[in-house]
Amino acid sequence: MKLKIACLQMDIVFGKPDRNYKTAEKLIQASIHEQPDVIVLPELWTTGYDLTRLDVIADHEASKTIHFLKKLAQKYGVHLVGGSVANQTENGVKNTLLIINKKGELIHQYSKLHLFKLMDEHLYLEAGTEKGLFEIDNLPFAGMICYDIRFPEWVRTHTAEGAKALFVVAEWPAARLSHWRALLIARAIENQCYVIACNRSGKDPNNQFAGHSMIIDPWGEVISEAGENEEILTGVIDLDLVTQVRKQIPIFTDRKPEFYK
Repeated sequence: MKLKIACLQMDIVFGKPDRNYKTAEKLIQASIHEQPDVIVLPELWTTGYDLTRLDVIADHEASKTIHFLKKLAQKYGVHLVGGSVANQTENGVKNTLLIINKKGELIHQYSKLHLFKLMDEHLYLEAGTEKGLFEIDNLPFAGMICYDIRFPEWVRTHTAEGAKALFVVAEWPAARLSHWRALLIARAIENQCYVIACNRSGKDPNNQFAGHSMIIDPWGEVISEAGENEEILTGVIDLDLVTQVRKQIPIFTDRKPEFYK
């Protein structure tokens, strides 16, 4: 089963949701010319890391963003891995990834489990508690958010339950670009899965971001990679290759999790 992916490596305006909705809509519309099956947005794309103002700019129950993405998914007949948003819940603000299918239905939400203290996430955000597993057209995937990729045991939890591709949405800083590339390639190789990673471009008052969104196959080969600036990155994934690789080197059947505790 082949799917064409479009990653929207957008330059996010710090703390200005209305401007970011307009940019996202423009990029989604532009990407439709590539006829993608799935469009991916980056982490916290509505607000950026304007964490100190989340009490004002966070989206209550992510309702505005969900409505926005549902409308566009249905209009263009495309699945959306809708990036993550600052989601104001009853239990505080969470960094929540939204999955919308091409019918305009919200099919999954995943809130970031691992909060990144170097960017003060733990001071302003509440960690999620649920897994990132979801299905598109009965195909098994998983979603992760930025810092999550530094926790291989969390990724393996999802691939051991069948995920054949990992969608990563991020605001990864340029200072650690080498880590970004190495970690994503390692996660693809060790889990024998596709990794589709959508990072942001540009900068905010405190950080320069890396860009370099990537699509990586189960052998760890980079199918496509963006540069540093705002762009639409596309690539085709073939989930039959995941099955072939996992048969050729059967790490999932050779695992001995009883010894890993």
